[in-house]
Amino acid sequence: MKILKGLLLTIAGIVALMLIVALFTPKEYTVSVTETINKPKQDVVNYVSVLRNQEQYSEWVKADPNLHPEIVGTDGTVGAIQKWNSKEDNVGEGEQEITSLTGDRMDVDLRFKRPFEGQAKAAYIFKASAETQTEITAEFYEKAKFPLNLMSYFIGKKMIEETQKKNLKNLKGILESR
Repeated sequence: MKILKGLLLTIAGIVALMLIVALFTPKEYTVSVTETINKPKQDVVNYVSVLRNQEQYSEWVKADPNLHPEIVGTDGTVGAIQKWNSKEDNVGEGEQEITSLTGDRMDVDLRFKRPFEGQAKAAYIFKASAETQTEITAEFYEKAKFPLNLMSYFIGKKMIEETQKKNLKNLKGILESR
């Protein structure tokens, strides 16, 4: 009985400690990753703004080979929505909508349904660093509620950063081979 009581107190202590840490963990964060692509800026903007092209370079879409996202509206324009529904929990179900598109930036609203409900924002920022060279920055903006902010900040942030780096490397390979 003493062992069980000790075990329960230890578990309660760990949970309490995690909740205390979560109180001081940021509830908002931004992940920002940049890559240079040896193509003119307009070529990069034209390719990235078409949501269907993510099937070629996005690690999230490629994680489920049976995933065929649905595009609602006119792809590559403000208001276009890409919906996905995967049986794979690491892909889940959700949608993204282009909310702003200029020659320098594309903003997207993300709405997740499964495995966790939530909302986030993302952006691609395009900057010509030379006539035939473009610096592209992928940003992801997260707001997580307490106590999920603990997991989101320490695990989600790192996962998103690593995946965004792969996405931009994939994008660079595709565009530079054209």
